[in-house]
Amino acid sequence: MDVKTLCLGALDAGDATGYEIKKMFEDGVFAHFLEASFGSIYPALTKLTEEGLLTCKSQQQDGRPDKKIYSITKAGRVALLGAIERPIAADKFKSEFLFVILFADVLTPEHVTTLLENRLRETRSELAQIRAEEGSCVNSGQEFVRLYGEAVMQATINFIDDNRHLVEGKVAKTELEPVR
Repeated sequence: MDVKTLCLGALDAGDATGYEIKKMFEDGVFAHFLEASFGSIYPALTKLTEEGLLTCKSQQQDGRPDKKIYSITKAGRVALLGAIERPIAADKFKSEFLFVILFADVLTPEHVTTLLENRLRETRSELAQIRAEEGSCVNSGQEFVRLYGEAVMQATINFIDDNRHLVEGKVAKTELEPVR
């Protein structure tokens, strides 16, 4: 999905600045889905405004540059609907945690335990955040996504708890060979 579509989706929820859109992708409603950087958000907002899919108004601030507040237009909503009705790409799951655990047999048992405990702590924290959103969803799609996230986080916790014995407490069998 391109950044222009992400911006249209963010603005469909309400008017926002580029900074506020970025925050939605860092720790807001869109944090669990996709990433967008300032370097891609601002050019997308400019292009969408030029295409008439957004409007932009400036708001003066004391001692700082004007704040640009973006709003989606009727044409922007039509464009958003067209973009989200297209076939979507398969989800891509990337995990540094899983990459490192792949080499559990050459790590110290203490390091493996630390990795597992850290992942459990992070996942429990994320699960608590998702559960805290219960009752705040404004439509059935948001509730579906919230419940999906809750199920994935709980499954991760259950999997680690049920299978940590496979990688934890084992004495390192081999050492990685240095690259020559």
